[in-house]
Formats: sequence, C-alpha cells, structure tokens
Amino acid sequence: MTAGAAPAASRVCHSCGQPVGATDSFCESCGAELAPPSVSDGAGGGPQVCESCSSSRITADGFCESCGHRARSGRDHQEVDLGLVAGVTDRGLRHHRNEDAMALATADTAAGGPAVVAVVCDGVSTSSRPDEASLAAARAAARVLLAGVRTGTDPAETSPAAVRAATEAVTALAGPQGDAPAATFVSAVLTAGAATVCWLGDSRAYWLAADPDSVRQLTTDDSLAEEMVAAGMLSEEDALASAHGHVVTRWIGADLGDLEPHVVRFEPPGPGALLLCSDGLWNYQPEAAGLAELALPAALTEPLDAVRALVSFALAAGGGDNVTAVLVPVSSAQPAPGLPPAAEPPASSEPPALSEPPPAPEPPPAPAGLT
Repeated sequence: MTAGAAPAASRVCHSCGQPVGATDSFCESCGAELAPPSVSDGAGGGPQVCESCSSSRITADGFCESCGHRARSGRDHQEVDLGLVAGVTDRGLRHHRNEDAMALATADTAAGGPAVVAVVCDGVSTSSRPDEASLAAARAAARVLLAGVRTGTDPAETSPAAVRAATEAVTALAGPQGDAPAATFVSAVLTAGAATVCWLGDSRAYWLAADPDSVRQLTTDDSLAEEMVAAGMLSEEDALASAHGHVVTRWIGADLGDLEPHVVRFEPPGPGALLLCSDGLWNYQPEAAGLAELALPAALTEPLDAVRALVSFALAAGGGDNVTAVLVPVSSAQPAPGLPPAAEPPASSEPPALSEPPPAPEPPPAPAGLT
C-alpha cells in the first residue's frame, strides 16, 4: 500500500484487463470483485490430513480411510495473515464443524492512507445452518465495510449498513419451513488513528496494551448473562456459569426485528493491539488484562504468532467451542496502520472514553436455547 492519493484509474481488472479506479470494489466492465476480503471459507487450506493417524487418504465425505476418524476440513482450522492484521479460526476440540467465520482486508482509503477491515461472526448453534450463517454474514459485511473505506465513507455510517447486508445474506439462507439461521457479529474498521467497532451478540472486541490502565473490553455482550450482571442478580462469573449464561438477546438473522447495532469509536491511546474474538476464546479468559498478557508483546510485531498463541491457549484450556481471534497491531508512532498519529489526548488517568449513539429500544426476549 502506498501513501498519498492514487490516480482515478491506477490498476486494471484481474479478470478482463480493463482499467479500474483506485477506489472501485467491482470492475465496471465485467463485474469482477477487485481485491475481495480474505474469508475463512476453507479455500486454500491445503490437502486434508487426519488428526489421529496423519494419513492423507481422506474420502469425499471427509473420513480417514486408514483409521475411520473424521478429518479436519478447510474451515476446521484456517489462518489469514495480511501483515497489518492476522486471524486464526479453529473448530475446537468438541464440535464436529467450525461455525465461526472471519473476513479480513486491507485497502488504501480515498484520502490515501491504509486501513484495516475485520469481521468475526459466530453461528448460533441452536439455529439452522449456523456455519453457513456466520460465513455469509462475515463476507457480506466485510464487502460493505471495504467499499466504504475505499470511497472515504465514515465507518460509523458503513457499519450499520454492513450489518444490514449481513442480515440480508443470512436471511437468504432461511429454508421453506421457516428455519432462521443466526450469528453473532463484531466488526472493526481502523483508519486515521481510530477504530470504529460494531457488534450484535456476544462476540467481543478488546483493546490490549502493555499499560494496564488502558486495557479494556470495548463491547458489551447482548446476552442474558450481561443482563443478570447489570441487574445485580449474579456476579459475572456466576452468570456465565449459569444455564442461560450464553443465551444471546441480539443477533444477525431474519427473526430479530429492526434493532440497530452498537457502534462505538475508539482512539488508541498508545501502542497496543485491537482484538476481535468469538466466545470460544473469552470463555477461558474474559478479562482484557489476561488476554493482553497472553498476546503481548508479540501482537505488536508478529500478530499471526500472537493470535496463534491465543487460539492455542483456548484449545489447551478445553477447546469446548469454536474459537476465532483477530489481531490488529497499533504502534506508538502509528495509532492506525501506517497513518500519522492522532493528536495527544488530554492528560488523564482514565482510559479513553467510547462514544456510542443513544441506546436502541429494549430487545425482544431471546428464543429458548438460543446460544
């Protein structure tokens, strides 16, 4: 990526060879998608190998011919490293498929600086086709966010639009019997010294830093556990351990209604890393300080190594769920990837404040067992 504004037609379409604009997402001549997000759809994962006996003799339906165990598919474990952002998603140790998905992208903004787009979705296991729902939502949302970056649209505007696109993509999966696929959602766009974070459900975003006073969780779960804690009924630990601890109250899906997502803007106060993750990670370490200890300092210079360590930690702790983690490093000289530092914040011992629009109307009761 280069600094400075690019000319209007600085590249050509990889499909038809016709000139395309630097901010274009699709070729006007043939309709091909230009530099699409990297999505954990199982493509490019290499040959399948049995985890139990290391045999590569895998049948078409995914079973090892040598020992009979089911082999890991492309989506079971996938890694994406784009330099400015890295992510890992894994099936975990107890699920038969990976119902998480991630989509990552980098691009030059309309103003000329680089930006990062990241989306993490976790399919709701008790809904239909949760693995397809998470993948469809992540892909659709990332495309909208990436197009917004290229055209210079405020991420606070494109983030709700990305949620709407994700909802349409998931709704399109619904079957004739009224099946309603669903997924949780968290996204981030980092540009010009700030991160815009958007979410529905209990997938989370964290700010991780060496300074213990600045680490924090940037999202608040849409879940019964969070409601019980807010009402003073249970401690966070007891709420998460309860039978309804992971029942979500908001999600991406056709049966939610017209609720707006949460959107916040966060200005990193110094060096650190933005973490997006599914509950398969934070189940085992919900505290931002604990996650920072696991990820830093590697997250600042080797985000793929750091995110591998986070996923390995979750697997070693039990691997009871699919786990996905994405890290975007931010240096002290570059509060957003490759961009000039933001103005110094006012002197304060308090962590930087988040700004959020007025709260949405009270969500409807979650369907029984929606986790």
